[in-house]
Amino acid sequence: METPPAVLQVTRELLERGLETPLLDTSPLPQYGYGQLDYGMTIGLERTPGGRLWACWVGGGDSEKGFFVLARSDDDGERWSDPQLVIDPHAVDLPCARRSLVGTLWTDPRGRLWLFFDQALTYFDGRAGDWYTRCDNPDAATPTWSPPQRIWHGCTLNKPTVLATDEWLLPISLWTRDRITAPFRDLFHDLDPLRQANVFVSRDEGASWQRRGGVCFPRSHFDEHMIIERRDGSLWMLARTADSLWESTSPDAGATWSPPRRSVIAHVSARFHLRRLRSGRLLLVKHGRRVDELTAGRSHLTAFLSDDDGQTWHGGLSLDERNGVSYPDATQAPDGTLYVSYDRNRATDGEILLARVTEADIAAGKLSTPRSRLGILISRPLKGRGEPPR
Repeated sequence: METPPAVLQVTRELLERGLETPLLDTSPLPQYGYGQLDYGMTIGLERTPGGRLWACWVGGGDSEKGFFVLARSDDDGERWSDPQLVIDPHAVDLPCARRSLVGTLWTDPRGRLWLFFDQALTYFDGRAGDWYTRCDNPDAATPTWSPPQRIWHGCTLNKPTVLATDEWLLPISLWTRDRITAPFRDLFHDLDPLRQANVFVSRDEGASWQRRGGVCFPRSHFDEHMIIERRDGSLWMLARTADSLWESTSPDAGATWSPPRRSVIAHVSARFHLRRLRSGRLLLVKHGRRVDELTAGRSHLTAFLSDDDGQTWHGGLSLDERNGVSYPDATQAPDGTLYVSYDRNRATDGEILLARVTEADIAAGKLSTPRSRLGILISRPLKGRGEPPR
């Protein structure tokens, strides 16, 4: 039985348990079947070289109960498998929760599928840990995943950026001290200067990572930062704060950053998505029917395009207007098809949804491509609903 955080005794042994290598459950049924799940918060989506789609989401809750669930689709997202991989670091012999809550999926230039995920004691122990496992055969009938490796502290929510130099930049957020659960609040003061939107670099295709720089945003709220390399070689970082999006730029590949300022992109405090497409355009997925519209809540998830590195935006395809839709992530196929995942009403409906669209759809502000579809169901928790399995 878990000890209430207020009376938890923090020992060296307990802290070491927070660093234990997480286990990968590649045979998660029936324990983690849809009939046993009651929550759904999206993590991300990726497409592999063979055309398979992988989706990842959080079960348990946006809390110390969180764990990761992955499923796949082999028909362009129309139908999805039962859970194929689960990372659930909870352990019955621990006096407190140990959860996974933040991460992302990414297909690298060699076609390898990466799953970045975090691990922390309770909700946040002040240090956590950013881990990855990699699948080098993501299109196989039985994919194999590498033993998890810890990169650093903190967590990664959004995909790496590959620079023109072939360096990989990984966004890692180390949350601010006010997020730390009570028993751990007097620990890890040595990390306080690094509680920001950090940038890590790999020059060897992910074999090793080193911190290059970072930005401390005012009123930081999980950061959830994304990085774009502009055509002039500079970097543009957008980050979530408690009051809309803020931005910073770097002229030297992320080593130094300009003083942060509020972005003209208006946004409720929530995850957004920013990515360069194969066409060279930028894709932005945000809440609001216009780039400068600030919604009252998480509604009106809309996709926009930019031809000038984010100076101006056009189009505006409504992906889902309903309340309670959030946390978009996207990937693109070689033919230009875009796939956007998001969640809806995490604690009640718990749906993970998919929009399959094109740049032409976004530019036109309506579906104009035969195979484009909105609101495709990836997953829905069925525990306590009395519904048959899919």
